[in-house]
Amino acid sequence: MRYLVLFLLSFSLFSQSDEEVISSIFSTALTESKSYNWLDHISNQIGGRLSGSLEAQKAVEWSKSELDKLGFDKVYLQPVMVPTWVRGPKEFALIETEPGITFNVNITALGGSVATPSVGLKANVIEVFGLEELEALGKEKIDGKIVFFNRPMDPKYISTFTSYGTAVDQRALGALEASKYGAIGVIVRSMSLRVDDYPHTGGLTYGNLPLSKRIPAAAISTKGANKLSDLLKIKPNLKFLFRQQSKTLRDSQSYNVVAEIKGSEFPEEVILVGGHLDSWDIGDGAHDDGAGVVHSMDLLNIFNKISYRPKRTIRVVLFMNEENGGRGSNKYKEIADRDGIDHIFAIESDAGGFRPLGFSFTCSDSNFLKILEWKKFFAPYYVNVFIKGGSGADISNLRKPNNILAGLRPNSQKYFDYHHTEIDVFENVNKRELELGSAAVASLVYLFDKYGVQN
Repeated sequence: MRYLVLFLLSFSLFSQSDEEVISSIFSTALTESKSYNWLDHISNQIGGRLSGSLEAQKAVEWSKSELDKLGFDKVYLQPVMVPTWVRGPKEFALIETEPGITFNVNITALGGSVATPSVGLKANVIEVFGLEELEALGKEKIDGKIVFFNRPMDPKYISTFTSYGTAVDQRALGALEASKYGAIGVIVRSMSLRVDDYPHTGGLTYGNLPLSKRIPAAAISTKGANKLSDLLKIKPNLKFLFRQQSKTLRDSQSYNVVAEIKGSEFPEEVILVGGHLDSWDIGDGAHDDGAGVVHSMDLLNIFNKISYRPKRTIRVVLFMNEENGGRGSNKYKEIADRDGIDHIFAIESDAGGFRPLGFSFTCSDSNFLKILEWKKFFAPYYVNVFIKGGSGADISNLRKPNNILAGLRPNSQKYFDYHHTEIDVFENVNKRELELGSAAVASLVYLFDKYGVQN
């Protein structure tokens, strides 16, 4: 009797139009989604999940347990060695305009940075607005100083991710490049369009620099950056002092979490849905990328609620170490290539839990023209902004000539207010907007599962 009921439910769904199925996906997501409760747990019961941390391991165990409950055909852990960087005690910084006159400012160590001396690092400051200025200034003007990178995100772009791209090179490469000219430390303006006192962390690279030549680097809040810049105009010989006790430990064993439901008609064709399980340590990673994790997990919950059995194999992949290394993505790709996995479509949610506006696609022109025909299905939900170009950091290496990669694109205007900060917390995620993200992802996966990819 049970199988007869399942057959009748599946037949009923099969007879529905795409508009009707997508309507049921959205209504189910808004009434029976598990995403918000899951996000509450991962944010408030586990917290920030930096690779190699106890919290990251707890997130691995918790997510596997929850995925096991959903009825996937298999759920397993994919081992990967990840970097282990520890922030240490809270950082401290001040501006000294003259002996005895100081102003405290908020900073946070950049991920992967070395420590300052235990008593802190104190020196004159030289302000620059880009990496190219270093060469023009030369060693004579930089040697022995702290370089202050103060180029803000360019506000003229509608996409704040584009604005982010105009400034993030100084965070990633600032310490490496400044060290070549004798700088002893680096302070970087936080990657945010908002002026506040919450500094934004993020990863940096030292390239192949030996440990002895690496210099400490920290982000300063945008409010602190403005203050430092203003004071430099009237007190160019001021000194900046900062102290941080971060360190890098041995690599740690961690895991990607993978769940799979075998396709009923085309099991060899794989659709991947993913987000990254790790986050920075100073908030609880609710937007980046707890939202993407629960969007991905919610897919099968929604499909179960509407009795939809996929034609193609669906894989949910929760990647480890997106924030400071990308090793989870690389390990997944290595194993997928070894096993000959045919990813016809992959979508990543890694842009926050805000109201979804649409999707970006990396694909051929012919496939994009086909995808544009689906905008009509998303128009009733105001999720019909389809743009060509872009997917997600963890799935970008899966690109092949005939497959399609996509990224969920929520409203990005507030994303960089919270990104990599202590205020990226559960309380700053709207329940309904998060659930709409789950619905958008599930709806797009449904269409790709039903129609496949044009070759």
